[in-house]
Amino acid sequence: ISRMNKDAQMRATINQKLIETGERERLKELLRAKLIECGWKDQLKAHCKDVIKEKGLEHVTVDDLVAEITPKGRALVPDSVKKELLQRIRTFLAQHASL
Repeated sequence: ISRMNKDAQMRATINQKLIETGERERLKELLRAKLIECGWKDQLKAHCKDVIKEKGLEHVTVDDLVAEITPKGRALVPDSVKKELLQRIRTFLAQHASL
């Protein structure tokens, strides 16, 4: 339990530092741009349309749609995008080693 608490505290500290420095917003903008660039947004939009057609508009809630598309959305994020974001976070952490 102590290890989990330490990990949670570390994540919270890193997240706070990302927010304070504005890096979190920059990373979110980078992610948005990369996902549009690689066609992820269009693929997910098409998947949403398929789900709605399959189930019928009147039978799908926003929560249902989110639950249905989230796993596919995560799976469709290209490894190159994940690696680039991870590298940016690692670089940020190296520059703020006092965490």
